[in-house]
Formats: sequence, C-alpha cells, structure tokens
Amino acid sequence: MGLLDRFTGKDTKQIVDRAKEEAAKHDEEIDVAIDKVADLADKATDGKFTEKIDDAAAKLKEAADRLDEDPKA
Repeated sequence: MGLLDRFTGKDTKQIVDRAKEEAAKHDEEIDVAIDKVADLADKATDGKFTEKIDDAAAKLKEAADRLDEDPKA
C-alpha cells in the first residue's frame, strides 16, 4: 500500500495540487538541491558515473519543471 492509498480521491487530489503549487514556488531551490545531490553522488563514485549522474539530474529537473504545467493546455 502506497502512502496516498490511505486517502480518498479528493484528499489525494488536494495533496497533489498542493505539492505542485509548492514545487512551482520553489523551482530554483529544487534545482539547486538536485545539483547538490548530483555533486555528492559524483564525488562518492569518484567521477566514474559523471555522465549518468548528470543525465539523471537533468531528467529530475525536467520532471520538476513539468509539475506546474497544465495537462489540459
């Protein structure tokens, strides 16, 4: 059972909507956090997986940017 399975449809929608609002408000901070985590992972692996880590970080940033898009638009 997932975390959101405990809530009704209305509750889940409100939680998701709120998360999207907060992500849109803090877009810059999210990008900075992703960069910091990527740098830590790169350092921990002694640069062996730099390209893969950078690709993953870019995908995370794209996903975070899509959170505030209107799917109906």
